[in-house]
Amino acid sequence: MAADPVVSSVLEIREKLLQTLRSTLRPGQREIADWQGGRLAVSAVPGAGKSTGMAVAAAVAIAQHQLHSRRQLVVVTFTRSAAANIKAKIREYLKKLSLPQGGFVVHTLHGLAWSIARSAPERSGFNPDSILITPTQGNRLIRTSVEQWLGLNPHLYQRLLEGQQFDGEETERLRRQAVLRTEVLPALAETVIREAKSSGLLPEDLRNQIASDDYSILSIAAGLYEQYQLQLQNRNFIDYDEMVLGALRVLEHPTIRARWQSQVFAVFEDEAQDSSPLQTRLLELLATDPEQSHHQNLVRVGDPNQAINSTFTPADPVFFREFCQMCAIEDRLAEMNQAGRSSRIILEAANFVLSWVNRTYGSEDAAPFRSQMIHPVPNNDPQADANPSPEGLGFEIHTPEDVHQTVEWIGKRAIALFTKFPERSAAVLVRTNEQGKFVARELARWFDDKISVFEVGMRDRQSHIPAEMLSLLQFLDRPHSPDNLKAALSVFVGRRIIPNQDLNALITFPEQFLYPAPLDPPQDSQVQQASRFCTSLLRARLELPLYQLISFLAYTLNYEQTELATADKLAERIMQQTRENSLTTMLEVLNDIVSSERFEPVEAEDDDRYVRPSQITVITMHKAKGLDWDYVFIPFLHENMIPGSLYIPPAMQFLGDFTLSEVARAQIRAIVHQEPIPNIEEAWERAGSLKTAEEFRLLYVAMTRAKRLLWMSAAKQAPFSWNKPENMDDRKPCPVIPALKQQFPLSVIGEADEEDVEF
Repeated sequence: MAADPVVSSVLEIREKLLQTLRSTLRPGQREIADWQGGRLAVSAVPGAGKSTGMAVAAAVAIAQHQLHSRRQLVVVTFTRSAAANIKAKIREYLKKLSLPQGGFVVHTLHGLAWSIARSAPERSGFNPDSILITPTQGNRLIRTSVEQWLGLNPHLYQRLLEGQQFDGEETERLRRQAVLRTEVLPALAETVIREAKSSGLLPEDLRNQIASDDYSILSIAAGLYEQYQLQLQNRNFIDYDEMVLGALRVLEHPTIRARWQSQVFAVFEDEAQDSSPLQTRLLELLATDPEQSHHQNLVRVGDPNQAINSTFTPADPVFFREFCQMCAIEDRLAEMNQAGRSSRIILEAANFVLSWVNRTYGSEDAAPFRSQMIHPVPNNDPQADANPSPEGLGFEIHTPEDVHQTVEWIGKRAIALFTKFPERSAAVLVRTNEQGKFVARELARWFDDKISVFEVGMRDRQSHIPAEMLSLLQFLDRPHSPDNLKAALSVFVGRRIIPNQDLNALITFPEQFLYPAPLDPPQDSQVQQASRFCTSLLRARLELPLYQLISFLAYTLNYEQTELATADKLAERIMQQTRENSLTTMLEVLNDIVSSERFEPVEAEDDDRYVRPSQITVITMHKAKGLDWDYVFIPFLHENMIPGSLYIPPAMQFLGDFTLSEVARAQIRAIVHQEPIPNIEEAWERAGSLKTAEEFRLLYVAMTRAKRLLWMSAAKQAPFSWNKPENMDDRKPCPVIPALKQQFPLSVIGEADEEDVEF
């Protein structure tokens, strides 16, 4: 029977379009598009076009394998915004190919897990009334778990109280109790639950381990983890890790697993370096052929050199590196090593940092980076303005006198650049939110309305307003509660209303702190300042009507304009929902608002404005991942920030020269990697190495955000603590800075040359 000429023509046109699409791809991207089955690892450099390559490869796979709604390609990524972005790209390509849209589905990892868990609630253990826990609820659950553990384990608790040495003095005992209850044990619980649960470990898996330390840290960790799980069950809560575990429980059933696998043609994973072992296990199960259990249709795309979440999530770049190594043995490793985002000089600087850090901080067992250089794209690359011409030198290193002069130089340079190219964008990338607040404040002080500044951290602080108001109102309701007093004092310190100090010492005797008697020990000036501030709020509580209380607190905390508007909106909503004019009912309503996390702050302007022409975006390095700007300024590059060192708060030093949470993290990772469990000293050393490696990867990510100009600086004088930026002293530069100066001497800009830089 002769083929239908119309169908043949459509197929011929589609094949030509597929070849055209393929011809636009770079090496690495092309390997995904040519993928026909099995496992494939793709290690990509920053700016290589991972999402574009995956979108084209997805469209090609859907076309060639005639996928449909009952046999789909599953694309998995890390965030909702990334999922929406890649979904739009795939749909666009399918539209060009005149193909239906039902051959693929895009999920976040947790969204996919939730879909599987809901499909068989009797297997997942979830019921229709199960509630996904919010971060605020999770923090409360952890605090409750700590209190439960304390009651059940008096001997272990007593050993912690004794610490390295203890003379039995009552005030010191009360101080240590406060530190353990409110800081040490909650931090340990949060770390352990996240690390162990995401790795598939149960409390008994920790308890059964043999580790030599005076405190039995893993036993304490197991007990806290166990109490947390009981709290989840008693309240019918589930957390994000529980979603993945529930999905895996569903897929343990052979029939259900086969049904899911028959519906999944293959799994494409983006940002694979950020996956935990449990999440990877879920994707491997889905990608397995139900007829051939040894065969997986799994494509994992990621960049281990952009793994910047492993110090506060269970993600560890070593897992994706191992996957790349296994695929390399099978000749199934592709590299996306060409990038068109940045000027060539910026790529050279980033490559140098990668090599230098590996030589300086690498070991026989591991190096901070995978040895993978970024290469510029060929001259015929389809990307518009690929590897753009640099602005001036393209890469500059500055050494201002202090952090104030740093921001002055940034502002002057940005104004000159925007005057010349008003359509271009710029960003100041900082390590911490406190640095971001300083930059935004100094830019306003120096340049007022001459430059548009968007401080990303401001919006985050506005979203915390309900929680801050709850803490203060709870203090006003029960001022002699140590927990309420500490929560309020923490807000005051965070907002820089009172000096940073040992809060645990203040809350040991709340009445003595708030209303000292004549015979009580004299308070120093910082304590007096905090005490007077608290008692002034308590007087206001008695003198002001309730409906004015939130607005008063907002002014007292020196909220800015949009923060004040957010506080007014919050007060209005509370008044609308309260029938009784009492602080108790106000607290009930506010508690519900904070728990549900459904209160939207007032925005000065619209969202999604990280990249705007003639605007300086002030943003942390972590949040900058996935974004890029024409001009990127990276100030305050000092050794105490990058790579920095693990910090032991003075209040916790009675336990020893380490923190329980970091030691537990290193010990749990040893269990996951099936290695001998390190003792406290070895675990602390490993934790320090992990932090150092991640800080340098974070700097690498920040550097590769720049397209035309990368401006880096380390001021001669900077504050040790950014809570007190006025207290400056001499600071050593980040170790990378001297190495870059030696490698790129032409990029070093002296103070005398500052006015001569080409604009």
